[in-house]
Amino acid sequence: MAQEKIFGSMGDLKDGKYVMIDDHPCKIMSIDKSKTGKHGAAKMNVVGISLFDSSKHTLAKPSDADVEIPVVERKRAQIVSVSGGVAQLMDLTSYETFEVTVPEEFAKEAESGKETQYLQVMGKNLLVRISGE
Repeated sequence: MAQEKIFGSMGDLKDGKYVMIDDHPCKIMSIDKSKTGKHGAAKMNVVGISLFDSSKHTLAKPSDADVEIPVVERKRAQIVSVSGGVAQLMDLTSYETFEVTVPEEFAKEAESGKETQYLQVMGKNLLVRISGE
């Protein structure tokens, strides 16, 4: 089984990257950094949006503090079938098949035979893009 989380430093975080906040893998939307005070490291305030439920989370720590970073793998698959709000996908590398919930923004595009891009995060799959045949 692949590693699900690694550790990094608050100071290394950047907009658009990923971080664990309140046990949710989140995409970083903004980072505010205060100046270094006379008693230590600069404080950082990170706002992230959960990858799975789009909820907003905030993390406030010193810039030298450790944070958990989820391992996010970007993969490609082909849609095998669509039923209701669920699509069956086949990974284009391993040929493994699995089901994934189709987000509302992709509901009209989701058809058998189309290629997709999905994220694999902490043992879950998340559909992020559908392209043509």
